[in-house]
Amino acid sequence: MTPAARLAAAASVLDSIAQGRQPAEAVLKAWGQQNRYAGSKDRRAVADRAYKVLRARGRLSWAMGGREDGRALVIASLSLIDGLPLEDIEALHSGEGYGPRPLSKQERSRLTAAGEGELPGWVASGLPELAVEDFKATFGERWGEEARALMAPRAPIDLRVNGAVAGVEEVEAELREAGLTPERTPFSAFGLRLPSEPPPNIQALEGFRAGCFEIQDEGSQIVSWLAGAAPGLTVVDYCAGGGGKTLALAQAMAGEGRLVACDVAQKRLDNIRPRLARAGVEAELRLLGQNGGGAEDLNGQADLVFVDAPCSGSGTWRRRPEDAWRLTPEEVERLHALQVRILQQAALLVKPGGRLVYVTCSMLSRENEASTAAFEAAHPSFRPVPVADALASPCLTDAARERLTALADGHRLRLSPAAAHTDGFFAALFERTE
Repeated sequence: MTPAARLAAAASVLDSIAQGRQPAEAVLKAWGQQNRYAGSKDRRAVADRAYKVLRARGRLSWAMGGREDGRALVIASLSLIDGLPLEDIEALHSGEGYGPRPLSKQERSRLTAAGEGELPGWVASGLPELAVEDFKATFGERWGEEARALMAPRAPIDLRVNGAVAGVEEVEAELREAGLTPERTPFSAFGLRLPSEPPPNIQALEGFRAGCFEIQDEGSQIVSWLAGAAPGLTVVDYCAGGGGKTLALAQAMAGEGRLVACDVAQKRLDNIRPRLARAGVEAELRLLGQNGGGAEDLNGQADLVFVDAPCSGSGTWRRRPEDAWRLTPEEVERLHALQVRILQQAALLVKPGGRLVYVTCSMLSRENEASTAAFEAAHPSFRPVPVADALASPCLTDAARERLTALADGHRLRLSPAAAHTDGFFAALFERTE
């Protein structure tokens, strides 16, 4: 493919991403399968352009007068990201072959004026407008640093070693034999970190197939260890989803006790089964109704109820920048109401003296502090548990105990790419007193 044809392909891919709900990675994979003539370098160039645009979409759209189509965003990226002069951009838009059609008079005018004037605050931050005021209120003067880190490219790939099957040193050695360069994660004692470039094919390794390790961000590992799962307890993963945290909770339980993984989607529960088998873990899988029914027999029985609530996923925008531009204020409000309702349902399962842990992978206060505040106001029988009281887990390092104490706000903890070098996570801990 010519450089011009790659630009046209990137614009088409961006339009496909905008028109659906699929992850950008899936759209790019489908494009590659449908266009077999594109070699590996072509596919990489198209993907790189698409992700550059997605991470800077607000600024690029603003420069093009509010246009959000793939063509306009790609044209703006050549100027604002690549720094190409107008004549070079025009040369790439000659309309010849499979390249994009020539620039219009309006597009030429927008490019000429693209570097002029002061950018609005939300545009300069790289965040969608709905998140900026929230970040300012939450992080104060540090909000810009948090925004840049959240939207930065090349997030690392973290692994959680399954201590029941293999040691960290053993897995580290296998990864090095495969030509990879793992490093120990600073906070999770069972974590290894790999650079994202080039993307490693982890699932092809024998250790992965044997259940020695799983892909799991260190932030996800941390909130799992903080929950307090331990051998002999009855633990309920109330919103099990893909099962990543279910497996971490099982590891903390060391094969002793009762673990129940719940979800409202049978497909998600079915997808957990092979992961449990690969890890050598047993868990009861429980399908819940949309109203929370299906777990009444567990009311007042659980030592720990872990609620990894449905959320915007804004803590993972550095991995899926397309999601930042799909989120609406209405969706945030819907999620907040759903989270409060789920917490209310999950609380019924906790026995006196038991723990309730609320987790999201969101950076937005409406899904985090606001949801837990609503729960606290309606449930005085649940007392906050300081994060500092939950740091004794052997799965956490001494560095974690020091850093997480500093990051915690009483019973609430925020993790972020800027503050902890993890994906964005929020956790709040409670104990039922009566």
